[in-house]
Amino acid sequence: MSRLHFIDFAIIILVLGITVFLGFKFSKKQTSTQNFFLSKGNIPSWALGLSLLATLISSVTFLGYPAQGYTSNWILLVQGLMVPVVLLGCIWFIVPLFRKSIGLSTYEYFEKRFGSFARYYSSLSFIIRQFAGMGTVLFLIAIAIKEMIHVNPFIVLAVVGVILIIVNLKGGIQAVIWLDVFQGFMLFFSGIVCLTVLLGSIKGGIPEAIRIATENNRTGFGPYEFDFKQLTLIVMIINGAFYAIQKYATDQTVVQRYLTAKTDKDAIKASFLGISLTVPIWTMFMLIGTALFVYYQQNGAPVGMKAEAAFPHFIMTQLPPGVIGFIIAALLSAAICSLSADLNSLAAVGVEDYYKKIVPGKTDKQYLKASKLFVVISGLLTVGIGALYILSGDEGVLGIIFTIYAIFSGGIVGIFLLGLFSARANRQGVNIGIITCILFTAYAFLTSTPIGLKDPKLLLDLGSYNFTHNKLMLGVYSHLVLIGVGYVASLFFPKPEVAPNLLFSTWKKNRKREVNEK
Repeated sequence: MSRLHFIDFAIIILVLGITVFLGFKFSKKQTSTQNFFLSKGNIPSWALGLSLLATLISSVTFLGYPAQGYTSNWILLVQGLMVPVVLLGCIWFIVPLFRKSIGLSTYEYFEKRFGSFARYYSSLSFIIRQFAGMGTVLFLIAIAIKEMIHVNPFIVLAVVGVILIIVNLKGGIQAVIWLDVFQGFMLFFSGIVCLTVLLGSIKGGIPEAIRIATENNRTGFGPYEFDFKQLTLIVMIINGAFYAIQKYATDQTVVQRYLTAKTDKDAIKASFLGISLTVPIWTMFMLIGTALFVYYQQNGAPVGMKAEAAFPHFIMTQLPPGVIGFIIAALLSAAICSLSADLNSLAAVGVEDYYKKIVPGKTDKQYLKASKLFVVISGLLTVGIGALYILSGDEGVLGIIFTIYAIFSGGIVGIFLLGLFSARANRQGVNIGIITCILFTAYAFLTSTPIGLKDPKLLLDLGSYNFTHNKLMLGVYSHLVLIGVGYVASLFFPKPEVAPNLLFSTWKKNRKREVNEK
């Protein structure tokens, strides 16, 4: 392993300095909760689009996708490929619907449509998933930096945690978005540099890389069987479709960007820009993983090297001084920026969905103080979760993230689709659907999750009645269970009166009328 040159340290310090500077640059504007969480109208649509992109790619893309491409084929990329397929058909009405029906929290829509239980259930699911994903990002960063410059990973967790909390506290959503723009360019450029060097280092060039990767099952999206018990293409297609709806239509981190835009048109433009750029970048980093596998097949990999360490090892041993510093800086910046966005969204949900309900009637300044306190608490919890990952995690990181999303999705998309498309669905029926979904998820998780290292046993063994399908299908089934049970149960209760902006059908009619009037 090569040591960092003085120029590498200089670049890293410079980038981290810019990160902190941008946080302080917008500190004077954080005088209200609206400015701290939305700053509506102050950010151009192209910046919002790049912010969406940067939030979604982050360090998970930088390290998780190469690790997956290094150990397997491209099947986990299918989830990302489903995003534009699903969203290009629905983002044009999801964005204005949210901008008209909610103030800050995504889960306000769920309460307006189905009552407080639906709101708290969906927001709590978001919080669980968010903490799991944020802890994973910190885990990836700590492992990568440890591999590169042999720094204690817990020190990395502490330093990154402190910086991201300070940046978020001082700059609010404005700092987060402009840091996302800065980080997005850095991450994209560093990926191109690494892929170019990798392909140039493979003996025989691209044709030989394709041959070796194909012979070792590092290409394609298989298995292609119609089988829900294994991780197959059909599983990833179905899971990816629901993931796209959940991430872009029910996730506070994304929906908050829609609300930040000045107009509906700007929000839709930002969404299209972010969506159109994510897939090429995900593909590029998955290709880096495949190229890494080929390179180490030809040159030999260090004994005992984990998949998550393959990319950092290549960076440190094969790239020149200056480039190494730039890539480490991009990696750190990606973590800080994406986590800052997550912290801001968590604080928004914490204050809007919980604190204002528990402690109503406070001034906006008091709520702003509470928001910043939520940022600090969330940041500290995230560091703690990252530490737990380091102590106990040895499963592929990307697989961990997707499994957590599937398990803790908890039928949220089902609630959203019922609310949007069924005028007959009501509060009582959906509440029954939620309870049924919780019971089903608990059953499926307990009967499919083994514990113990030497002689692993299921948490709950029901024999032939165990849940045997792939865990990514658990998230899909939870949505379908909630839709089916929620709708049927609603038939036993009176038809609800639904506000016009909460249903797709009435929203579409109002939209046509507005167009005709113009």
